[in-house]
This record gives sequence, structure tokens and C-alpha cells, in this order.
Amino acid sequence: MIYLRSRQKRGTGFSDNDPMAGVANLFDLGLVFIVGLLIALFGAYHLEDLLSQTSEFTLVKKSSDGQIEIIEKKGKKIDAMKMTKETAKGRGQRLGTAYKLENGSMIYIPD
Repeated sequence: MIYLRSRQKRGTGFSDNDPMAGVANLFDLGLVFIVGLLIALFGAYHLEDLLSQTSEFTLVKKSSDGQIEIIEKKGKKIDAMKMTKETAKGRGQRLGTAYKLENGSMIYIPD
């Protein structure tokens, strides 16, 4: 009996009546959930290329107001360009002429 009484007196250092004792556990659980959700989203959308140092890709994004943004990643360098009619004008060279026929098909004639 003395052994049981001495263990009960020592306790764990936490008060049994503390209503905030479980908040730390809820915070840890929330962090684990967020990290798991991020890993699932990266896997679902195949975004592993964002973290790779050797990957190269181009992403074209169009907003609801019609503005286009081009995001390019080459190795470690990421460039973002917002395209407007002024910035797209005059780029490239003419390669030929395209005609749309009456039946809806298209013909390309190189110069």
C-alpha cells in the first residue's frame, strides 16, 4: 500500500484539471495533417518537377479577365512573363500563310 500511495503523490507534473492540456496535441495533429495534405497534392498534380534542379517546363496560366502569364523553369531559374498585346506584338517571324476552307479544314502554305 505504501508503494501505491507514493506513486500517486509524485504524479506526472501536469494537473488533471487543466482544460488546456490537450491543445498541444491538437496543434501537433494539425501540423501532421497539413504536411500530409501538401504531399498528397504534390503527388496528385505531379508537381515534383518544381523541386527538381534539372527539370525544365513551361506553364501557361490564363486569368478570368483574359490576361496570360507564362512561367518558365529551366534548371534552378524561374521566369514569369505577363503577356499583353504590346509584349506579344512583333515577336517571331512569318513562316507562311494558313487558309480555312469552306468545309472547315485548314491548309498551311509555307513561304
